[in-house]
Amino acid sequence: MDFNAKTNPGRESRLQQLEEDKVWDVLIIGGGAAGMFAALGAADAGHQVTILEQNEKLGKKIYITGKGRCNLTNACETSEIFENIPRNAKFLYSAIYGYDNFRVIDFFEEHGMPTKTERGNRVFPVSDHSSDVIATLQRTLKNKGVTVRLHTKAEHLEIEEGKVRGVKTSNGTTYPADAVIIATGGYSYQTTGSTGDGYRFAKKSGHTIAPLSPSLVPMTVKEDYCMQMQGLSLKNVEVKIKDGKKVLFEEFGEMLFTHFGVSGPLILSASSVVNDKIRKKELAMEIDLKPALSEEKLDARILRDFEENKNRQFKNVLSGLLPAKMILVMIQLSGITPEKKINEITKEERRRLVNCIKHFPMTLTGLRDYNEAIITRGGVAVKNIDPSTMQSKFVKGLYFAGEVIDVDAYTGGFNLQIAWSTGYLAGSSVEK
Repeated sequence: MDFNAKTNPGRESRLQQLEEDKVWDVLIIGGGAAGMFAALGAADAGHQVTILEQNEKLGKKIYITGKGRCNLTNACETSEIFENIPRNAKFLYSAIYGYDNFRVIDFFEEHGMPTKTERGNRVFPVSDHSSDVIATLQRTLKNKGVTVRLHTKAEHLEIEEGKVRGVKTSNGTTYPADAVIIATGGYSYQTTGSTGDGYRFAKKSGHTIAPLSPSLVPMTVKEDYCMQMQGLSLKNVEVKIKDGKKVLFEEFGEMLFTHFGVSGPLILSASSVVNDKIRKKELAMEIDLKPALSEEKLDARILRDFEENKNRQFKNVLSGLLPAKMILVMIQLSGITPEKKINEITKEERRRLVNCIKHFPMTLTGLRDYNEAIITRGGVAVKNIDPSTMQSKFVKGLYFAGEVIDVDAYTGGFNLQIAWSTGYLAGSSVEK
């Protein structure tokens, strides 16, 4: 259509008129995970469905999820999913139980894409290629007769007397419709087309938007020694984040030091928990580098190392205990002179070293921006949406699905599960 606009303006005009003369059954704004599953749900319910997607292809964000492997859901017990949704989990009961994680796995298996389950019950395509997820969805959409309009950007909703009437696109075409599903995503990964249009549509049509912020996102750190450890990945550590004496987050897992602060699975999950607090104030974080050892057992371990290296300098005996990139930082924090002979180190100095290893200190100062965030926190207020259908309580025939809603979850495939479940519920709930 874009090509014809350049070569045959008259033909484009005729096509535009044909679009505007037809009343579309179900229009879906956004061809991501939620949008595609909304299309499947609506098609299964007997509707003629059209997806309006502003990008050059469907599922652009899916391509980069799970580092290009696509962690498409989690194989935990369905009831456990809600434990991984820190905000508005109850709102999702109907959606998730209606189309649960095992049904998602079955869908892909039955449509020719085998899956595998890895650590933490994370589910991936056997191929390790997110493109296979997209290909499976596209093939199924085609088989179900779903129409896809690429390079088609929705500009605003047509609403009359409390009923959605259609969508007007940026090229001036109006698509009259009986129902519209907004599945536009959030602000995260803006290079994939997540421009926040859904929030604009919702707000303009009278819906409340819960405050937005990046989530599942790396965090910045005050201390400059973080840069010295850039690129260092820590496995099997415990992270604790506190606001004064109150513990906000405490989990075991993997993290990464960066030039600006910290990242990795532990930190991304933590960002979802401390999101509101850290946008207002700095928070204290400590890392237990040896969570399997009590302070007494760690002290005994260090004492053995010291006994074996009595005449060596302190700076030369830590390699068996710590990663190389941490050694200079640990020396600095412990306050022990680097050149000091091991046999001269006092019990108090050794206690300080133990404390630094068990409570490695950092100060969290904020969140990185949307382009580094996996998801957007906030969105269309759940009180504005019927949880049994995903239909707006204010505008008949208008539905919401996926990240545009004020729900978010931890890493591990839970956010995509929300997208699949809310999308399918929205699509299948459209009235005939």
